[in-house]
Order: sequence, then structure tokens, then C-alpha cells
Amino acid sequence: MRTLIRGVRVFDGERTVAKADVVIEDDLIAVVGTGDDRPVDVEVDGARKTLLPGLIDAHTHVFDGSLAQALRYGVTTELDMFCLPQILAGQRRLAAENDDVADFRSAGTLATAPGGHPTQLLAALAGTVLDGLDPTTIDFVSDPVQAPAFVQARLDEGADYVKIVIDDGAVHGDDLPVMTPESAAALAEAAHDAGLRVIAHAITAAEVKIALDAGVDGLAHVWADLAPDDPASQQLAERVRAQGVFIVTTLAYFEAITAQHVETADCARPGGSVNAVGALQALRQAGVPLLAGTDATPFVPAHGAGMHRELQLLTEAGLSAEEALAAATNLPARHFGLADRGRVTPGLRADLLLVDGDPTRDITAVGNIADVWRRGVRQTGHARSQEIGATPTR
Repeated sequence: MRTLIRGVRVFDGERTVAKADVVIEDDLIAVVGTGDDRPVDVEVDGARKTLLPGLIDAHTHVFDGSLAQALRYGVTTELDMFCLPQILAGQRRLAAENDDVADFRSAGTLATAPGGHPTQLLAALAGTVLDGLDPTTIDFVSDPVQAPAFVQARLDEGADYVKIVIDDGAVHGDDLPVMTPESAAALAEAAHDAGLRVIAHAITAAEVKIALDAGVDGLAHVWADLAPDDPASQQLAERVRAQGVFIVTTLAYFEAITAQHVETADCARPGGSVNAVGALQALRQAGVPLLAGTDATPFVPAHGAGMHRELQLLTEAGLSAEEALAAATNLPARHFGLADRGRVTPGLRADLLLVDGDPTRDITAVGNIADVWRRGVRQTGHARSQEIGATPTR
């Protein structure tokens, strides 16, 4: 099956091409440019439209229905940062066998101290999305000697990377048990020995320093306890850059948990969202790789829609529209080792988003979805199937 998108503006994950022809052949991008005159099965008019790589949300939590919801908003890959074992296997099968849901990678079960974050949130969710599930299956880590066994359990679970939690509850207005620096370092060492990246949940400057001392590869959030004009924030950002660590932005998460008037199991002290924006600006100034992520849940931020809000918040914080789009496409693919996606270039997966307008100038245009392809399967046919029984087409 060959599909031609003719005369379309292309943001390829790094830069914008004013006009090109793009050919999808089965599940891959075959041509970007001109010069391929072979017959095609489907032609799509790209005039006044922009073609992007499918969006990648670098911080989510997957439950039933999450992946389908994400794809409707052009998020073709989610990077899950904690999924209960009872859910994970089924969601992996769903994503592997179906093209009407987003693909995903997962940390599987996270590492936290006994009684540590997010156990307080799991208790709050009892009877909702966790109805009938046992959240006590978290493998707590209370001693560095447990690290190799924890990592082996994640390998057995099929984890793509390891997530550790360093959170004393201060930002949430709580007092929680927190992982020791020694345990965090042991987990990072064991994960690296097993060939896995390590991502840390750390949302205060002190917690980030523990994560950096441990040798993590990425941080799942910006910090939210330092005022935007605090020199310590810029100093910490410089250290993050010097260690080659990436940051997942999650401004939509901090906006949601600070707002108090939206439905979410989490909360933050007043000022958390403003502080998070200040941290992001310091990180950008320092040259730290910024990966767009939402911390999407079945509540707020929502899967898919939360990414559109994240992109808007990133531009409001000072990123150009192209920088924000790169943070949601090429950069997460690069830093999570997904070499087959994140760019519009021949030979890569045909995970693509076509929108009306120009989101490289006006980021809100990313919501004007005209078409989505997931592994070469065009989702407009699937959307109509709700009404007329059609099926997705390549």
C-alpha cells in the first residue's frame, strides 16, 4: 500500500521544509521530497497542512483506554513511567497487535521506599481506575542490597527502563518516607549493569541532587520548590547539563496539581506551577535536553489532550514552536533509544500527524488534526468506522 501526501509543509523533527511530497509505503516512510513518480494507492492533498512525526509523550501512566485516547490526539507513542503488573501485559499485547492505539514503552513497576510516593495516591484511587486491582504489588526498596533483585524483576517484567522515586512529600504538602541516596545509587548501578536507562522522579532541588549523585540518565519532572529568580535554580540546571541528563517537562502536571479545581489524585502547594516554569527556563538557558511529557493519567492531565496543553505551556514558557515540537518528537525518540521514529525521514516508521495550518508558527495548530498514521495505518478510516463500519487503511 502506497500513500502520497502531496505538497505538504513538513516539520521533520528538527527543521521545517516549506513544501515536499511524502510517500508512505506499508508501515514505513519511503520518500520525503520529490522525484518518485511510481503509482500510489491513495493521494492526500497537503496544501495548507503540516506533516509532523507522531507525538511522543515522555511521561504517562497507562490504564485501559489510555492508548486509544492518546492516538486520537496524534500521540503515537507513550513512555509509561509506572504501570501495575496486572495492567502491563495486556497493554503490551494491545499495542503490539493493534494499530488503532498508541505504541508504548514502560518502566513497569517503579522503585520507591516502603510507604513512599506514590502509595498515597494509589490509596486515593481505590474504587476508581484501580477497582479490583492490588496496588500493593509495588516492589519497595529499603536497602541497597535489594537493588539487583529489583532490576532483575523489572527485566523479567519486560521493562524498557527503570524508574526510581525520590520524593519526601514536601511539594505535595505531605511527609513521606523517601528512598535513601545509597539505595538510589545502587539501583542506578544495577540498572546500568543490565543495560537499562534510569529515570528519577525528583521534584525538589534536594531530591534532584540525590538523583544526580546516583547517576541517573533522566529526570521525570522539573523541580518545583525554588522561586524562578533563585540563583540556585540556574546552578542546578548547569549541573544537570554538565552530567548529560535530560529532563521531562511535565508543566501540565504541575498546572493540574497546583490548580486544585481539577480532578486529580495529587496536589501541590501554591506556587508549584510558577516554580516549575522557572526551573524549565533555567534548564533551557543551560542547554539541557527538554523532552515533552505530561504525567498523563485517567484524570488530569489527560492522555493525548494533555500533550497539546504541554506544548502550549512550553511555548508560553519561552520555547519556540519548533523547539516545543522537537521536544515532543525527535528528542524523546533520541534519548529513549527509539531510533525507528520521531522524525519524518525515509526508512523510519510511518507514525505521522497531519494538521491544518502551521504549528511551527502557532503551536495551537497541532490540535487541528486532519489525519494520523500509526505504523502506516491511516486513522481517519477508523474514526469513521464508529459510524459506518469502515476499517483503518494503510
